[in-house]
Amino acid sequence: MITYQIVFEGPIVSSATFDKADFTPKVLICVNQSGIIDRVISVEDSDYQSVKQLAKQQKILHILPPGNYLLPGFTDLHIHAPQWPQAGLALDRPLQEWLNTYTFPLEAKFKDLAYAEKVYQNLISELLANGTTTGLFFGSVDTDANLILAKICARLGQRAFIGKVAMDNPEQTPDFYRDNSSQEALNETKRFIEKVLQLQKQTKAEITPVITPRFVPSCTDDTLSGLGKLATEYNLPIQTHCSESIWEDQYAINRFHKRDAEVLDQFGLLTDKTVLAHGTQLSDSDLQLLHNKQTALAHCPISNVYFGNNVMRVKVAHQQKVKVGLGTDISGGFSPSLYRNMQQAIMSSQTLQDETKQNSRLTAANVFYLATVGGALALHLKTGQIKAGFKADLQIVQDQYYELSSNEPQQIFERLIYHTNKENIKQVYVSGKLVHDNLGEENGK
Repeated sequence: MITYQIVFEGPIVSSATFDKADFTPKVLICVNQSGIIDRVISVEDSDYQSVKQLAKQQKILHILPPGNYLLPGFTDLHIHAPQWPQAGLALDRPLQEWLNTYTFPLEAKFKDLAYAEKVYQNLISELLANGTTTGLFFGSVDTDANLILAKICARLGQRAFIGKVAMDNPEQTPDFYRDNSSQEALNETKRFIEKVLQLQKQTKAEITPVITPRFVPSCTDDTLSGLGKLATEYNLPIQTHCSESIWEDQYAINRFHKRDAEVLDQFGLLTDKTVLAHGTQLSDSDLQLLHNKQTALAHCPISNVYFGNNVMRVKVAHQQKVKVGLGTDISGGFSPSLYRNMQQAIMSSQTLQDETKQNSRLTAANVFYLATVGGALALHLKTGQIKAGFKADLQIVQDQYYELSSNEPQQIFERLIYHTNKENIKQVYVSGKLVHDNLGEENGK
């Protein structure tokens, strides 16, 4: 007999396809000791009552109260961890001014490891409270600060993919905040990789180092080339920005006489483990290249309103079989909530449809897919759905208007997408482990 870690009983919402979310009014979700969903038992199954009764006897049965629903945890594909203290600040400034006047000076402060500890403890707690169970993080230039981020993610239980930012081009980066040479950028990246792999072994935490050139303008050719080789040597994920704005798009053409994505490919940085943020300026040929390389996109709808000069063509990318997930882009995006970003993705898609007269509009089902399945596929994770064999990354969410509105499944689902805030997220689990407990807080525990 399998001994379960926890058994949930209640309604679930899980993405079936890009266009469809499944709603099941009552199931048992059995999570094994490894944090994997072993079974999802329907009320029609013959052993439903016996499994429930045994779980009750073992004191591992968690029955959701009326108006609460079990959803997969979210994957955030683009977070600038050291930018958290300035989320929502100076977003009325042009990108270059925002970076040089505010962002780079802030990131440089993370040489102070006590400051890094304080900020990252707050950030990871906040992300978990918002239902984000997996995060893909840009760290800062400073390796030791990034290792603090990794340790906090391990301690608090968030699955984390973390990169030491490489930026050494003196023409595009300030003298007070950059790698002093290409060799330093590569050496420090390698040191970070080794330390995180060591931490991974020591703690058994789900933390992974990521190759992270900030973006093409901030790196010299030697650094871009060296990072591509490190990604191959260690078989690691890669993250960077790509065609985020008109300026960045044109910069690659001016310097290399190639498109931004083509430049990354030239240096071995486009792989099936690469996640490119923004992509608001991507052409059809760019999308074809990303499809060929099986490279993923992180759609950052809030940030793109401020700095992207366009709306990413999510539907076109999906139709071209390019993997797409969602990113908050803290702090170009002011909110740590992927619910808020799902809402903005829908709104921005309507703007794109109005402008292009093409079928660009996204539905609630589409953006829910991006936040769950899309992000998981980008990072090669078996999560994002509530089904047997998948990691038990779960959030228990309360429908705050349950007593007032129709309880037809589609309406419940859309209310959850549009109205859920941090206070409505009652508990969050990563691989079956409770990592955020709003119920405990409410009960004064």
